Amino acid sequence: MTHPASYFLSRRSLFVGALSVLATPAFANVGPDLLKGTLAKFELASAPKALPEIGFADGDDKALTLADYKGKVVLLNFWATWCAPCVKEMPSLDRLQAEMGKDKFAVVPLSLDGPSKPKVAPFYKDKNLASLGIYFDKGKKVQQALDVSVLPTSILIDGQGREIGRMVGEADWDKPEAIAMMKAAVG
Repeated sequence: MTHPASYFLSRRSLFVGALSVLATPAFANVGPDLLKGTLAKFELASAPKALPEIGFADGDDKALTLADYKGKVVLLNFWATWCAPCVKEMPSLDRLQAEMGKDKFAVVPLSLDGPSKPKVAPFYKDKNLASLGIYFDKGKKVQQALDVSVLPTSILIDGQGREIGRMVGEADWDKPEAIAMMKAAVG
């Protein structure tokens, strides 16, 4: 027969362990108090959400997955050159990446323009987007897997590859509240 005290301790340990998983630095530090100004419509997840295995390509057609960013907080942005709100927010994403650096944080602007550079590379050059990489969602598989139906949509992902929350629609990503949220997510 199990002693009641050991049963209590094992359940308590399980509960504390579960809380520690939820209290990852990125999730614990990003709270509703940061959802103001340009981020007022940011939808914070109730708990970090596991994401499916997703694959995309960079500007050199190299295959990548979110696992390539393990340990980094990622702002995964779905956009296209034909999307006016997307075009408007891209310079602010570039400035956000420049402000945050690339050691612990990455903006991954995932273009839905197609599998090659002909439209995106000239767009980057025209807009002077020097801090952002070029990435493509070939066949729009990532868009479908992550249930993205509106452009732009940005998904904030913790260093373990889990969704912290998302923003449907454009934002000014270089505003103080957005930078504060990204710094909180990085920890």
